[in-house]
Amino acid sequence: MKKLGRVYLCALIVFLYLPIAVMIAMGFNYSPYYQLPFRFSTRWVDELLMIDDLIQAGRNSVVIAIITTVIATVLGTMAAVALHRREFPGRALLRMLLLPPIAIPWLITSTAMLVMFYWSGIGRGFHAMLIGHVALAIPYVVLVAGLQITDLEKAAMSLGSTPLHAFFRVTLPMLPPSMVGAALFAFAVSLDQFVISYFLATPGYTTLPVRIYSAIRKDFTPDINIISTILLLASMALVLLFALFSHFGARNDRS
Repeated sequence: MKKLGRVYLCALIVFLYLPIAVMIAMGFNYSPYYQLPFRFSTRWVDELLMIDDLIQAGRNSVVIAIITTVIATVLGTMAAVALHRREFPGRALLRMLLLPPIAIPWLITSTAMLVMFYWSGIGRGFHAMLIGHVALAIPYVVLVAGLQITDLEKAAMSLGSTPLHAFFRVTLPMLPPSMVGAALFAFAVSLDQFVISYFLATPGYTTLPVRIYSAIRKDFTPDINIISTILLLASMALVLLFALFSHFGARNDRS
């Protein structure tokens, strides 16, 4: 049974990662039509650097992701602290309402945002995409930022500390690791976001995932593989950093 389980696990990993490996390899194949045998070449990397609109879309994605990360991390951390420290009517309901935006398909959320933005006069464009990205990132930040918040602050106040002193001396020093992890998570969510950007983008301003989708519809060339590889590696690096910082500062229970 153990051998069977190992074979199943290996097959599952191959099934998940083989298409990604093929995509990365074909980005360095000389043929523009993915023909075999494989001939290693960096011609598509050179061509990618000459596609101005693709490079500009990448810059737009990074700019939106950075701004989204800053806003969502600040607002989400404040909300996480408030939900943990304060007792107020509806607190349990607010915590429950953080989960539906994560579980609801982004297609439905994007459609609702598009309708609401047109109805309210916000329209489409950079500002609309930024609002959408922040709205989607905040629930993740609240959940991740709250991982390091404990009841030690209440214990400090029970020993005579004031709420302000307990916050700055107990809670605040524990927040940076989870804030960094939440920020990395928010950046990854924004950088990979396609549906919100596709619905709210304008012809003059688009993001990298939307630009890749448009390029695939017209002509799927290996330079798309290269930019997809870069985006994939960046996202994986952010996820690994998030995993690192989410455990950073955790208590070691080993004796």
